[in-house]
Amino acid sequence: MSKTIEQSAAALPVNVVETAVAAPAPKKKKPYPFWLGGVAATIAASITHPLDLTKVRLQATGDTRMIQSIRKTVRTAGVLGLFDGISGTWLRQMTYSVCRFWAYDESKKLIGANEKSPAWKLALAGSMAGGIAGFVGNPGEIVMVRMQGDFAKPPEKRLNYKNSIDALVRMVREEGWSSLGRGVGPNVFRAVLMNASQLASYDFFKAELLRRNIFDDNIYCHTTASFAAGTVATTVCSPADVLKSRVMSAAGSEGKSALQMIRTSMKNEGPMFMFKGWVPAWMRLQPTTILIFITFEQLKRLVDWTRGDL
Repeated sequence: MSKTIEQSAAALPVNVVETAVAAPAPKKKKPYPFWLGGVAATIAASITHPLDLTKVRLQATGDTRMIQSIRKTVRTAGVLGLFDGISGTWLRQMTYSVCRFWAYDESKKLIGANEKSPAWKLALAGSMAGGIAGFVGNPGEIVMVRMQGDFAKPPEKRLNYKNSIDALVRMVREEGWSSLGRGVGPNVFRAVLMNASQLASYDFFKAELLRRNIFDDNIYCHTTASFAAGTVATTVCSPADVLKSRVMSAAGSEGKSALQMIRTSMKNEGPMFMFKGWVPAWMRLQPTTILIFITFEQLKRLVDWTRGDL
C-alpha cells in the first residue's frame, strides 16, 4: 500500500508535489506611511477651523453667541477672516497629530497590542502616544492658540504674527527658548487623556462592530466607531478641561493650586462640576473626531489602491 502511494506521488509533476507540500505564504501587508494620520487630522482641522476660531474668540471677548461672533468676524475681516491663524493649526496638526498617530502604532508594537486587543491595552498605547505627542506638539499648540486669539485683542496688544514660522522665530527671539515649553505640563496631561480615549476607543469600537458583523469595514462602520470615540473622549477629558479653565481664569488666591480648586468646587457644586460644559465640548470635538477617522480610513484605502492591494 505504501509503495503504491509513493509510486503515485512520484508520478505527479514536480510542481504539483511542491504545491501540495508547501503553500506559498500570504503576502505581508506593508505598514502605512507614518505621516498619514497627521495629514488626515490636518484636513479635518482645516474644515473645522472656523468653529475652533469662533470658540477661542468667544472665550476672549464679550460675545455670548456663536452666530453673533461669526457675523462679527465676517463683517470685520470678510469670509477669509474665519480662517485667520490657519497656518498655526497646520503647524500644530503636522507636529502633534503626526507624532501621536506614529507613536500610537509604535506603542502598540512595543506592548504587543493590535486592534483586537482589550480596551485597557489600547488605552495604555494611547497614553504613551499622548505623552510623547503632547510634548512634541507643545510649540505648535501655543502658536495655534495665539494666532487664533490675536484678532480678538485690542490693536495695541496684538502680536501680528505673519504665519506659524514667523511666530516660532519671534517667540524664541523675543521670549527665549523656554517660551516653547510654556504650559507643557497641562498640555501633556490632556494629550494623554485624549489619546487614551480617542484613538484607543476608535480601534476598540471598530473591532467590536466588525466582530459582531454589525457592519462591514466601510464608511458606516468608521462613522459609528468615530462617533462613539468622540463621546468617550469628551467625557474622559471633561474634568481636565474644566479644571484647566478654572485654574487659568481664577484670580488671586483662588487659583493657587489645582487641588485647592477641586476642593472648593466639590464643596460648592458637588462632583458633577467636572462635567460642566460637556455638551458644547462634545459638539466641538465630535465633528473633528468623525472627520479625522473617516479621512484617515479613506487615505489608507488610497494607499492600498496605489499599492495594488485592493
